[in-house]
Parts: sequence; structure tokens; C-alpha cells
Amino acid sequence: MTKITPTHSRLRIVLWTAAIAATVALAGFAMMRPGHIPSHQPVYRGDADIRSEFTLINHDGQPVTQEAYKGRWQLVFFGFTHCPDICPTTLAYMGSVLDQLGSDASQVAPLFVTVDPERDTPEVLEDYVANFHPQLIGLTGNKAQVAATAEAFKVYHERLSNEDAPDGYIMAHAGHIYLMAPDGRFDAVFLESAQPAEEMAEQISMRIAKDKRTQ
Repeated sequence: MTKITPTHSRLRIVLWTAAIAATVALAGFAMMRPGHIPSHQPVYRGDADIRSEFTLINHDGQPVTQEAYKGRWQLVFFGFTHCPDICPTTLAYMGSVLDQLGSDASQVAPLFVTVDPERDTPEVLEDYVANFHPQLIGLTGNKAQVAATAEAFKVYHERLSNEDAPDGYIMAHAGHIYLMAPDGRFDAVFLESAQPAEEMAEQISMRIAKDKRTQ
């Protein structure tokens, strides 16, 4: 069996990330506002078949579905607790976004969905997400539940053998942060590396304010 090196796995993630971003872009249209979003920022909105649909278990051990967060904007990231770099970096970034949101943060449900349910039990997730922000919510489930959730969000993930990794494997996965509207519809997708936390927070606050005006 070919040994998967960190370089190989990172390249694989980058390639899949680019492919998914391109698919989303073609399905929707760019929400680029001059002076607010730089041209390189991958923010898209439209009819992409990305849905907030899941039956999972939160880090308190309680069963939850998307209905538990209805009425709040969902900030959703998929990863795993043994992830060496992308996950801790992105979760720390999400924590900074929440801090930058101020009072608007109460209207956002920040969700970290594991793609490694074998190791990421509710107890493991509870300890892990606490390292990044008190509002972060860890979600897990059985393999079928996690797979169905990843499919609804169109998230690539794959178990790869690696004899140097804990338990002999790693999980390759895309690095997107999804923003879902209060009714569960897809609104935008971000990458941690594409903009400062305060800029992403500004974009979310703008959407929250617009949503309030239309109610």
C-alpha cells in the first residue's frame, strides 16, 4: 500500500477544495461588493445543492437535527480532532470571527462536524471545541449519519492510511466554512485563508442586518 505523506494529503485537499469551490461558483453567482469583498474571496450564493440537513449528536451527547438551529445563521466546518493543521487553524479563525461579531454572535450557530466519528465521540469533541471558543458546537454521529451530512453539504472527505498517524490513518477533507441562512438554505462559502476574521464577520453582520430589515 502506498504511504500517504502530509504533502500528498495536503495536495489532495487543495485539489478537492478547488474543485468544490468551482462547482459552487458555477451553481451560484458571486456576491462581490466593491469596497467590501476583495476579488479573490470565494464567496458565492445561488442555487447550489448544498443543504443543512442532518441527524447527529452534539458534544453534550444530545441528538440534534438542523431544526435545533433554525432561526439562526449556521457557520459550518467539517474536520476531525486529530487534524494537525487545517482544523485547529480554521476553528481558531472561526472563534475570532465570533468575537468580531459582538452581539450578532448570538444569532450564529458555529458548528464543527467531525468526519472521523470512530474517534471523535461527544466527550472528545466537548474537550476539543472548548479550546477554540465557548460557543462552538461539536457534532458527531455514526458513520452513516456523518456520511449523509457530508453529502448534504457536498463536503469531500476520505480516510487515508498513514502508518505515521495516530491509529494508522488520517482523514483528508475540504477546508470550507459554510454560511447557511436561518431557514437552512446555503448562503455563502468561505476559506480561512481568503480574508481576515473581521472582514468575514462584517459580511455576516451585513447579512444579519439585511435579514432583519426584510422580516
